[in-house]
Amino acid sequence: MLRRVRQSLRQVLFLMARRPGLLCGAIVLSVLLILAVKFTCSRAKNVVAAARPPVRFFSTEAPVVDLYLGQLDQVERLRSMAEVSLIFFYAPWCAHSMAARQEVQQVAKKLAKQVQFVAVNCWWSQGKCRRQNRFYQYPIIHLFYRRFGPIEYKGPFVAPYVESFILRVITPLTYLPSRATLEEFLSYHEPRVVGFFQFNSSPQPPGYITYLSSALQALKRDFRGIVRFGVVTNKQVAEAISLEEDETVYLYRRLNSSLIFPRRERNFTSEAICSWVFEHHETVLHWLQPPGTKSRLLEHELTKGPALLLFLPHNPLGSNPNPLLQQVADIAVRYHSCDINNHSNLDKSFTSHSCCQSVLLPESSTSVCEVCLSLSQSILTSSSIRCMFPSMAHGGDVLQSYLRHCCLHRESAPMSMKTTTSLGCSNFLNSYSPFSQYSACCRKVEPQLNQSQTKEEPDMQRVPLMAPSSSIPPSSDPQQEGDGITGLWCQTNRTLRFYVLDVALNWPLAVRLGATGNRSASLHQEAGAQGDGSFAAIVNLKDEVHYVLHRSPEATLTESLEAFIRNFSAPYSLLQRHLVGEEERKAGDEDTRHPDKHQHPRPLITELTTSSFLPSVMDLQKDVLLFYYTQWCGFCSVLNHVIIQLARLLQGNGTITVARVNVARNDLPWEFMVDHVPSILLFPKYRKHFSVKFPDDLPITLPNLLHFILQHSGSVQYADKPVTASSGAEEGVGPGVIFRAEFLALQHEVQALHHARERLSQQLAQLWRDNRRLKFDTRSLEAQNAELQRERQSLEEQHREKSWQLGEAVRRLQELADTSENLLNENTLLRVLLRALKDRTETKEQEEVERREAEQRRNHMAS
Repeated sequence: MLRRVRQSLRQVLFLMARRPGLLCGAIVLSVLLILAVKFTCSRAKNVVAAARPPVRFFSTEAPVVDLYLGQLDQVERLRSMAEVSLIFFYAPWCAHSMAARQEVQQVAKKLAKQVQFVAVNCWWSQGKCRRQNRFYQYPIIHLFYRRFGPIEYKGPFVAPYVESFILRVITPLTYLPSRATLEEFLSYHEPRVVGFFQFNSSPQPPGYITYLSSALQALKRDFRGIVRFGVVTNKQVAEAISLEEDETVYLYRRLNSSLIFPRRERNFTSEAICSWVFEHHETVLHWLQPPGTKSRLLEHELTKGPALLLFLPHNPLGSNPNPLLQQVADIAVRYHSCDINNHSNLDKSFTSHSCCQSVLLPESSTSVCEVCLSLSQSILTSSSIRCMFPSMAHGGDVLQSYLRHCCLHRESAPMSMKTTTSLGCSNFLNSYSPFSQYSACCRKVEPQLNQSQTKEEPDMQRVPLMAPSSSIPPSSDPQQEGDGITGLWCQTNRTLRFYVLDVALNWPLAVRLGATGNRSASLHQEAGAQGDGSFAAIVNLKDEVHYVLHRSPEATLTESLEAFIRNFSAPYSLLQRHLVGEEERKAGDEDTRHPDKHQHPRPLITELTTSSFLPSVMDLQKDVLLFYYTQWCGFCSVLNHVIIQLARLLQGNGTITVARVNVARNDLPWEFMVDHVPSILLFPKYRKHFSVKFPDDLPITLPNLLHFILQHSGSVQYADKPVTASSGAEEGVGPGVIFRAEFLALQHEVQALHHARERLSQQLAQLWRDNRRLKFDTRSLEAQNAELQRERQSLEEQHREKSWQLGEAVRRLQELADTSENLLNENTLLRVLLRALKDRTETKEQEEVERREAEQRRNHMAS
C-alpha cells in the first residue's frame, strides 16, 4: 500500500517537474478556494444569528401551565390528572395569540379549580409539538373531558364565550328532576333532547355513558351547543312526555311530531345518537359568527335564500334568558308553524276584516252563498279598504266554479236532511297572495212543500246581488285577530331564514348593512341601532338587494319585526331598497343648487355619494357630466387627467357640472347603474330623462368629451323649459321676452365657448412649443446616437482584432508548448542513448584492459 502511494506521488512530482506551469495553477486555485470558503463562512456567521430560546408566554401569576419549550409529552401527564383540561396551542409572535392570552387568563382565574389550563408553544422548532403537529393558524383551543376529546373551540376568543363553552363541556347534560323543570327545559326554541335512565339498579346504567358521550359528540360537531341534552331519572317525570321504557332518547320538536331514537334500526352508540339528532332536529333560529378572516361562511348561508339578519346584544354567561332573543325566537317559531291550528287562527284573522255579498247560483233553486273577501290586518287600513269582486258574467269563472263545487254537491243530500238548514264554510284563493282570500258560506234551505212556498220559490231565484259592504265589524275577541305572521313560511315563496349575530362582535358588518354610530353607541339609542341595541336587515343575495328595519320609538321589537316580515313577504313589497354609501366629506361637495363662491369655493370635480347623488344629478338648472369609477379600476385612474383637464376648461361655466361617483362604495338606484367602468353619462338640464351615455367605441379624449357635451347639452332644448301658464300671465311673459331670454342664453353660451377656445389656443400654443423643443431634443439625441453607433462599431472592430491577436497568441503558445514537449521527449531519449553509449564504451574499455592484462600475463608466463 505504501509502495503504491509512493509511486503515485513520484508520478505526480514527475509530471509537475516536467510542467512547472501546471504546478503554479494548482497552487493558485487552491489558495482561491480556501479564501472563498473562509469568506462565505464568515458572512454566514455574521448574517444568521442563533435563535433565542423561548420564554414564558403567560405570566407567572396566571393559573396556566406554560410549556413554552413545546413539551408535548407533559400534556398527557397533566391531562390525566384533571377531569377537564384545556390545551391552548400558540405561537409567540402571533398577534391573535397575544390577544387571546388575556382572555384565557381571565377565564383561568375563574375556573382554575375545575379545569386544568395548559399552554403549549407549538412554534419552537426544537419542541416536540412543532414536530408532531401541523397547525395552519394560531391560536387553537382543545378541550378534553376525561378521556373524550379533543373538542376544538372555533368561536371568538372572548372571555365570556370561552367560559360558556367550557361550562357546557363541564356539564353536557341538564338534570331534570321535576315536571316543571322539564317543561321549562322544553320551552326554549333550541332543539332539545331528553334521555330517560333509571339509576335504581346501578350507580350508572349502561346506556347513560353512551348518552353522555353523544352530548359531547354534539359539542364536538357544533361548538355553540345549539342542541341541548337533558336527562330524566324519575319515571313520573318521564311520563309527561310519554316515555315509559328505560334507556330511551327523546327528540323534542315544535313544528313536527317528536321522535324516539329507533334502537331496533340503529346501534345505540354515541355517534349514532348524535347523527340521528342532527338529521332530524329543527332549527328556526341560526347563530352566525363570522371568523373575522377570509371565509365563505356568509356566502354559504346567504346563497340559501333571503336571510333576516338580527344583530342583538348577547351575553353568553347570562343566567336569565335574553328577552330580545326570546321575542325573536317566538316570531321565528310562529313564522314556521304550519299546522292546522295555526291555519285556523289565520283564517279567523281573515274573517275579522271582510267585505261580503250574497250570490244566488242559477243552477240551484235552494242554495244561497255569501262570499266574503277577507283581508289581513297587516295590509288593512282605513283608506285602503276595497271590496272588489269578479263579475259573474265577466271574469268570475273561477269563483263561480268554486261555488258550484262548494254548494251544489249538497243537492244529493238524503231526504231526511232536507227539512234542516245546513251551513258550510270554506276558504279559497282567487289569486296567489298570503294576505287576502275568499271565504264562501253556502246555506241550503229545504222548507215543507206547500202552495205558498212553491209560489215563493221563483222570487227566491230572483234575489239580486247585494251591494258590497265596506264596513268592518269590530272584533270582540282579541284572540281571534291573527298576527299575520303565523304560518307565513308555508304561504309565500319569499321565505326567510332567521340568523342571529352578536352586535358587539359583528358591529362592522351591521354598519356595512346600514347601521349608524360606532360600536359603543350600538348599545344605546341610535338611528340605525335602536334603543335596545338591536339592528335588523333582510339580505336577498339573489336579487342583490337588502332592506333595513326602521323602528318607530313607540313600537316594540315584536311589532316591528312582524310588520317587516309581512311587508317583505307581500307579492308587491312596500319595502324600499336600502342604499349604502360613503359619508359626506366635510370639505368636498357643495350645495349645487345655491353655490356660495365666497364662503365655499366650487371644486373642479364634485364627488357624489349615495345621499347627494339624486339632488346633484337631477338638478334641472345644470348639465351634469357623471364619471363612474372604482378604486380598483386601472383604466379609471388613467382617465383622471382627462377629466381634470375637462373640468378646468369648464370651470368658468356655471351651468355645467363635472362629477364622479365611486360605484364600489356607493349604492345607486338600479336605473342609474352602469354595466361596466369606466362609464360617462350626461344628464342635460331641463330634460334629465334624456340622459346620454358616452359611446363605447369612441376613445375618451378631451376633444371627444367637449364634442359630446356640446352635442347633447340641455342648452339646445332650452325652449322646452316648462313655463306654467299662470306664471306667464302674471308676469306678462310674451314671445319677445322668451326670445330675448333665449338670445341671452345663447350669447352666454357663445361667450363660454369663446373662453374655452382661448384656453384651447393657449394650450395648443404651449403644445406647439413643447413639440418644437422635443424635436430639437430628438435631433440632438439622434446625433448622439449616431456618434455612439460609430464608437460601438470601432469598439467592435477593436474587439475582433484583439480577439484575433489573442487567438494567434494562444495558438503560438500551444505550438511552443507542443514543441517544448517534443524537445523534452527528445532530450530524454538522447539522455537514454548517451547513457547506453557510455555504458557500452565503459564495457569496451574494461574488456580492453582485461585483454591487455591477459596478454601481459601470457607474456610473463612465456618469459
